[in-house]
Amino acid sequence: MIRIGQFFIATGAAIALVAAQGGGAAAQSLEKILKSKKVSMYISSGAGGTYDAYARVISRHFGNHLPGKPKILPRNMPGASGLRATNFLYRIAPKDGTAMAMLQRSVTIQPLLGVKAARYDARKLNWLGSTTREVSTGIIWHTSPLKTLADTMKMELIVGSSGIGSDTGAFPRVLNHFIGTKFKIVYGYKSGSDISLALERQEVHGRLGWSWSSIKSRAPGLLRDKKIRVFVQMGLKPAPDLPGVPMALDFAKNPEDRRAMEIIFAPTTIGWPTAMPPDVPVKTVAIFRAAYKATMKDPAFLKDTKRQRLPVAPVTGEEIHKLLDRIYAFPEADVARAREAYGSGVGRAIKVKLINVSGVISKINKKGSKITLAGQSKVKGRVSRRTKIKIAGKKSKRKALKIGMNCSMKLVASGAVVHTMDCK
Repeated sequence: MIRIGQFFIATGAAIALVAAQGGGAAAQSLEKILKSKKVSMYISSGAGGTYDAYARVISRHFGNHLPGKPKILPRNMPGASGLRATNFLYRIAPKDGTAMAMLQRSVTIQPLLGVKAARYDARKLNWLGSTTREVSTGIIWHTSPLKTLADTMKMELIVGSSGIGSDTGAFPRVLNHFIGTKFKIVYGYKSGSDISLALERQEVHGRLGWSWSSIKSRAPGLLRDKKIRVFVQMGLKPAPDLPGVPMALDFAKNPEDRRAMEIIFAPTTIGWPTAMPPDVPVKTVAIFRAAYKATMKDPAFLKDTKRQRLPVAPVTGEEIHKLLDRIYAFPEADVARAREAYGSGVGRAIKVKLINVSGVISKINKKGSKITLAGQSKVKGRVSRRTKIKIAGKKSKRKALKIGMNCSMKLVASGAVVHTMDCK
């Protein structure tokens, strides 16, 4: 683990500092490795969301600031609310500088909260930094009679979630436990855009754990057209451009509950973090941290993020380690209280139902990621890298899908991510 204060790397002078400590040879050695092997950026979510967007734009520019200027290959590895990618990075990924990952911020505290599938120590990962600080929000669809956080303490609000362990699944349970809200969770949506579709269909009426910057960058039309109302903020500090929207922490009933809520909401400060495995050589981590900081100031990177409406207000790797040290130093009584809240209400959550449709592929884009199936009615679907596809009984990739194939598929609703496809 790289300890706070173990080294200080200013962006402009970082490589020179490393070289002065014998890092010149390290940079040359690393350059040979990066030239001879593929460098992977693992993404702990599916395609199309904000984690994916940030990871891909970083991948396009990050290599320009590494020795030898290697290309960075983004690889989606969704599953278990980010735990699949985190366990892989911690336990399996190579430790030679050829692997890093954009991880979901919630994975930083899941070991502390007793999640059995979290088989890692978040403090031993080598955090490179985050693109921006964050505050998480809760929104209500405009047709709902509920308007405020106080309303959700009186009436039930159905909220959509990608998974029980994600912020969208955990935050509603935490607020139900600590402040008496009445959120009913429907989980199992493949992506945030699927939850947005569910809101439009009024299958669900709200969403919690939606990052404010993500709303502004990925769903500005919903804000502009007043389709959603932001009714609560979940984090340690409020967003400056959300005046009047209450902080969930301010509704804690006592100091003990507030401290427990701080443990759960603290990772929102991390934003969209990137990490390397544990036990990577210190000098290699130094080079990567310097490259990350340089990327955050790269005019080409900033132009790219601006085009995608992705804000940049970097958090350093050192700051992430400092925050984790603070979280993990909370008294056990506070941690136990947070653990109880995090695990509450899991059994009352409902898994979303999938629909089964059959027909002939009548439309498909070049990548095979968008299809239209014409049967009794036309159904559109988005085929992700995680969609399980079989053609003539054999496991296949989406690029093998062709117009005219007879297929059956399972998905939440028309326009949503396809879970499985069976074609011939």
